[in-house]
Amino acid sequence: MPEPLLTHTSDKQLSSASSSAEASRSDSRSRRLASRISHAERKDQLFRQALLIAGLIVLCLVIAIFLTLIVGSIPSFRATGIHFFWGKVWDPVTEVFGALPFLAGTLLTSFLALFISLPFSLSIAIFLGEYFPPEKGKNHIAGVIREAVELIAGIPSVIYGFWGLFVLVPLVRQLEMKWNVLPYGVGILTASLILALMIIPYAASLGREIINMVPAELKEAAYSLGATRWEVIRHVVLPYARTGIFAGILLSLGRALGETMAVTMVIGNTSVLPKNIFSPGNTLASVIANEFTEAASKVYLSALIELGLVLFLVTTIIHLIGKRIIKQFST
Repeated sequence: MPEPLLTHTSDKQLSSASSSAEASRSDSRSRRLASRISHAERKDQLFRQALLIAGLIVLCLVIAIFLTLIVGSIPSFRATGIHFFWGKVWDPVTEVFGALPFLAGTLLTSFLALFISLPFSLSIAIFLGEYFPPEKGKNHIAGVIREAVELIAGIPSVIYGFWGLFVLVPLVRQLEMKWNVLPYGVGILTASLILALMIIPYAASLGREIINMVPAELKEAAYSLGATRWEVIRHVVLPYARTGIFAGILLSLGRALGETMAVTMVIGNTSVLPKNIFSPGNTLASVIANEFTEAASKVYLSALIELGLVLFLVTTIIHLIGKRIIKQFST
C-alpha cells in the first residue's frame, strides 16, 4: 500500500523539480534576451554618435572654409571696400579690383547652360524613367543611353575643355560669321554649351530616379479613366516628381557655378564685362585658377580669395533659394 504514496510523492517532487528547471531556463533566456537588447542599444547609441560626429565634422569644415575666405579677404576689402562687388575694372598692375565682370560671366554661363540642358535632361529622364525603366526588362537603346549618361558624368572636365577647343570653338566661329558677329569662337556661348553637356547627367539621373518612384496605382488609375500616355506623364508623373526634378536642376546649377577647367579653356579669359553671349569673358572660378600663381602682392592674392568668397556666397544664396522653391513645390 505505501507504494502509491511514494509514487505520488515522487511525482510531486519530479514535477516541482521540472518546474524549477523550466523557471531557471526561462530566467536564463530572459537574462540573455535582456543582455542582447542592452548590447543592441549600446551599438545603436554608438552608431548614432558616430553619425552625429560625421555631421558635425562636415559642418565644421564648411564654417572653417567660410572663415578662411573671410580672413583672407580682409586686405582686399580694406583696399577696395564694398566697391569690389560692383567694380567693372580688374587691373592687378594698378591694384584696382572689381568682381562684376567675373560675377556676370559666372551667372551668364551657368544659367544659359541650365536653359540649354533642361530640355535634354527632362527628355532623358522621362524616356528612361517612364518608357524604359529597368524593371521592364532590357532594352538595348535605353541601356546604351543609360550607360552614356553615366559615362558623361564621369569624364574629367579637362577632356570637355579639349573637345570644346578643337570641335566646338570652330563650329561656334562659323556660326558667328554667318550671323555677322565678331568670330571669336571662344566666349560665353561656347562655355555655356560645354557646361550644358557636363550638367545633363545630374538632372537626368535624379529625374529618372524620381520618375521611377511614382506609384503605379496613380498611373493605372489615370489609364483606367481613359488618359493617354502623354496625359499621364503631363498630369500625373511630372506633378508628382516635380520636387525631385527641381532638386536635380538645382544640383546641376551648383555644378555649373563651380566648374573651372573646361570653362577656362573656352571662355576667352578676358577681364572685361561681356556685352552679349558671343563676347569673351571670364568666370569667378576660371580667373582664380588662371591668376592665383601670378599674384605677386598681398592685396592681389587677397582679391582672388575675395572672388572665392563671392563664389561661395552666390552658391549658398542660389542653394537657399532653390531649397525654398522645393519646399513650396512639395506643400
